[in-house]
Amino acid sequence: MVNVIIDNQPVSVAEGTTILEAARQTHIHIPTLCHLDLSRFRMVNQVASCRMCVVEVDGRRNLAPSCATPVTEGMNITTNSRRVLAARRKLLQLMLSNHPADCLVCAKSTDCELQKLAWEFGINFQAYQQGERYDFPVDKTSGALKRDPNKCIMCRRCETMCNQVQTVGALTAFGRGFDAVVAPAEMQPLVDSSCVYCGQCVSVCPTAALTGVGYIQETWNALFDKTKIVVVQVAPAVRVAIGEEFGLPPGQPVTGKLVAGLRRLGFNAVFDTTFGADLTVVEEAHEIIERVTKNENLPILTSCCPGWINFLKHHFPSLNYMPSSCKSPQQMIGAVSKSYYASKMGIEPKDLVMVSVMPCIAKKYEAALPEHRANDLADVDYVITTRELAKMLKESGIDLRHMPDEGFDDPLGESTGAGVIFGASGGVLEAALRTVYESVTGKELEDVNFTAVRGMAGVREASIQLNGRTVRVAAASGLGNARKILENIEKGTAQYDVIEIMACPGGCVNGGGQPYSQERMEVIEQRIKGLYLIDGWQTVRKSHKNSAIQRLYQDFLGEPGSEKAHELLHVSH
Repeated sequence: MVNVIIDNQPVSVAEGTTILEAARQTHIHIPTLCHLDLSRFRMVNQVASCRMCVVEVDGRRNLAPSCATPVTEGMNITTNSRRVLAARRKLLQLMLSNHPADCLVCAKSTDCELQKLAWEFGINFQAYQQGERYDFPVDKTSGALKRDPNKCIMCRRCETMCNQVQTVGALTAFGRGFDAVVAPAEMQPLVDSSCVYCGQCVSVCPTAALTGVGYIQETWNALFDKTKIVVVQVAPAVRVAIGEEFGLPPGQPVTGKLVAGLRRLGFNAVFDTTFGADLTVVEEAHEIIERVTKNENLPILTSCCPGWINFLKHHFPSLNYMPSSCKSPQQMIGAVSKSYYASKMGIEPKDLVMVSVMPCIAKKYEAALPEHRANDLADVDYVITTRELAKMLKESGIDLRHMPDEGFDDPLGESTGAGVIFGASGGVLEAALRTVYESVTGKELEDVNFTAVRGMAGVREASIQLNGRTVRVAAASGLGNARKILENIEKGTAQYDVIEIMACPGGCVNGGGQPYSQERMEVIEQRIKGLYLIDGWQTVRKSHKNSAIQRLYQDFLGEPGSEKAHELLHVSH
C-alpha cells in the first residue's frame, strides 16, 4: 500500500494506482475526457491527450495528468487549486475554439461529454477569436457508421477500443500537429477499410466524431405514406435498454409498453425479432445436427452477428466455410414478412415496408447487403437504433413509463424465452442447445438452463453429452476474444463443435446503438439480467415449441432445411 495526501485527506491505496483512481476511491471528483476505464478488458485508455484531469503535485513544476500518473509514497496532491482550475478551463476553451458549435443540431447533443464539461465549467462564450479550423469531409460511405473528423478531439478512445479490445485495427492516429486526427489508414473511407461496423467506437466516443448513420426521417416518410403498409420488428436487447432513455432503471423490461408506443407512432403491425430468433434456432439446430453427425466443416459458427461475420471475412478468410448459412433473426423476419405474412394479408410485397429497431449499428450495414434482397426488394428497408427510436417516441410526446402493456401482432409476434436470450452473449448457443438436445435425444429437457455458457467472461466453454457423443461448445464475447479462439482453431490447438461469437462485449445488450452510459459494464450486466428474467417468465422456453413457428413450417416452409427454407432463410457468407 502507498500512503498519499489528496486535498488534505490522507489516502492509502495499492501500489501502481493512478492519482485519478486514488481520488475516485476517496470520492474526489476530477474531470476527464480522454480517460476510458476498460479494466474489465485489462486495459485503460491512458494516452493523457486532453489534460483535463491535471492536478498539482508538491515538488513538481508542471501539472500532472492524474489518469496516467501513479501515486508514490508521501505524495501530496491538490486537485482544485487556482492553477489547476485555470489550466483546465484554458484547455477546455482551446478545444472549443476548434470545435463545431452546432450543438442544437448535433447527434450527441445532451450526450456529449465535451458539452457537459463546458456547462460544468460555466463556459458560455468563446474566449479565443476564431482562427483556422478543421475542414475534413464527413464520411457516411458505409451506410452504417458516420465519421465526422471535425468533431474529433484526439482523445483516441475509439482507437483503444478498435485496436486493443476488438483487435479490428480500422482506426489509427493520422497526421501531425494541427492536422492530427483519428481515421482509417491514409484517410480512406470507412467502407474501404477493415471496419466491421460493430459500433463499439461509437459507444466510447465523447463527442459526435463517430455516430451511426440515421434513418429516422426515412422511417417517418414511410409512416406518413398512405400507399405503404409499414411494419416494425423489435430486437430482444431493445426492451431491456430503451427504458433508460425515459428514466427507468437499466435492465427493466418494457416489452408491452414498447409495443404500445410503436403502435402510437403509426406502425401497421408490430412484430418481435424474437420470433426470428426462434426461427433461427430451428434452422441452425438442423444445420448443427447435420454437420456434427457427418463430422464435416466443424466447428460450426453462429451467424447472427453481422459485425462478427465482417470480422471473419477481413481477418480469417480461410475459415469462411465455418459460419452457419442461416440469416440473422432480423433478416429472417424481413424475408418472412415480405413472403408469408404478405401473402396471408393480401399485401403486395412492394407495398410493405419493414423497419427494424436494433441495438446494433452493423445491422444497418447488413440490411443493405445485396444478398439480402429478393425480387429486387430488400428483406429489411430501414434499421433504426434504440437511441433513434427513443428520439422518435419523444418527438411524438410518447413517454414509455405511462404506456399500457400491449402484445405483439400475429403471426410474427409469438416468441419463447429461448429467443429472448439472443440479446446476451451465450444466449444464441444456449437457445440452440435446448433444441439440439431434444432433437437428438428425443427426450424432454427438464432443466433448460445451460448456465456454463452465460456471463461476461470473454470465452466460456462447456461439454454437452448427446447420445453418447461429447459435443464441445464455446461462446466468445468481443472480437478480441473471438480472435483468440479463431487463431487457436487455425493452429489446431483448439477443438470445438459449435461456437457462438458476438462482436460486442457482453452481446447485443452492449450494441453500438444502445443508450449511452458512463457506468457501462454495470449497465450491461443489468440488461443481461433483464433478458434472463424475461426468459424465466415465459411458459415456453424452447424455440421448436413455438406454435407460430410450427404453423409457419406446416403452412409455408415445409420442414427445417427445406428448399423453401434455404431460399428465404439462408445465405452464402
